[in-house]
Amino acid sequence: MTGRENAALGLKELIAMGVGGMIGGGIFSVLGLAVDVSGHAAPVAFLIGSVIALLAGYSFVHLALAFRSDGASFTYLERAFPERPAIAGIVGWTLVIGYVGTLALYAFTFGAYGAHLLGWSGSEWARRLLSLGALAVFLAINSAGARWMGEAEDLAVYIKIGLLAVLGAVGMFRLDASHFTPVFNRGGASAILGGALIFVAYEGFELITNAVCETRNPDRNLPRGIYGSILITSLIYVAIAVVSVGVLTPAALRAAQEYALAEVARPTLGQAGVVLVDLAALLATSSAINATLFGAARMARQMAVENIAPRAFSFRNHEGAPVEGMAALAFAAGAFTLLGGLEAIAAFSSMTFLMVSTAISIGNLRLWRQTRSQPLAIVLSLTLSLAAVALLALHLARSQPATLAGIAIACLATGAAHAGFERLRRRQGSSS
Repeated sequence: MTGRENAALGLKELIAMGVGGMIGGGIFSVLGLAVDVSGHAAPVAFLIGSVIALLAGYSFVHLALAFRSDGASFTYLERAFPERPAIAGIVGWTLVIGYVGTLALYAFTFGAYGAHLLGWSGSEWARRLLSLGALAVFLAINSAGARWMGEAEDLAVYIKIGLLAVLGAVGMFRLDASHFTPVFNRGGASAILGGALIFVAYEGFELITNAVCETRNPDRNLPRGIYGSILITSLIYVAIAVVSVGVLTPAALRAAQEYALAEVARPTLGQAGVVLVDLAALLATSSAINATLFGAARMARQMAVENIAPRAFSFRNHEGAPVEGMAALAFAAGAFTLLGGLEAIAAFSSMTFLMVSTAISIGNLRLWRQTRSQPLAIVLSLTLSLAAVALLALHLARSQPATLAGIAIACLATGAAHAGFERLRRRQGSSS
């Protein structure tokens, strides 16, 4: 049998990876933010986010099948701009920083819901300790290899989907129609802005491309895994957003922003529902940490192989897992979740992934003949991504200038660090 036939991940594992990566940072983490920005149109905001993700997913699918590598986004841009390797390096490191932000978001949310479940919602130390503990546990699981990662992901994802389905089904019978009128009570642009702000909720599907080398029958399973996971996640998000807006007022959702969905369950399912949602949130964020560590470390490893990242990131343990890279990501995410707030982390991560999606669309536009893509679909994706970036930047400039400044500083620091690393690598190469 070939190595591909022995690959550890099939369609079930790929969908679990994508859904796990998205839902962990989605409905549990940013529901309150979506309502705060979009008001009654929060379900529309989640729907718009899914459209952006599906269009971005088109480029990821075609690039992944044309250039099969653990490096994913980094490799695609390297092929698109061979004469300017700095583009791939800078975007690659920007994506790594984005993964650090999403890991922090997932860990933050795990800690918030865990503390709420244990009756310690007022304790910041409890939230922090639980956040760090989640990162440590899934670092250990990922270190055991791809098969253990796939099995852990299957268990967490399918349980949490079941729990969310119960909440959605029961909640549909308790909707207050007056909560939805007028639909665009914050203006029509608020839905698009909401979709941009919570785009991090759809970050996760591209992790599937990092596993292309460990996927069985990728020509068939990878497109189905990416599109299927986005559609499943979108259905869940929109249904839960409808229930949330229909059951609670925007003010009530904002008041419980860090664990908003638990408060949605209270009038629907009582205290048992609160516990149900807390448990679902723990499963969701756990699987998101699991999937993100898996994919991000493999991309960082490929960057190290290409001499764009420190050599230590290229090392694998006896199970084939890039432990050094995963440990570095987990450590950085732990620091971020201790220092950042929920809204700042979400905005940072959404902007990062919107910019990366824009870069991937540009790369695919340059390679559309090789990837057998339709230019019109790429241009549509690029236009929507750029509009989302512009709206989100304008929103942050008005409401969170410090966060926008932080994003700009992070981008400049990434470019400077990449340039410094390149000079050091060239100096070492010339001396040898």
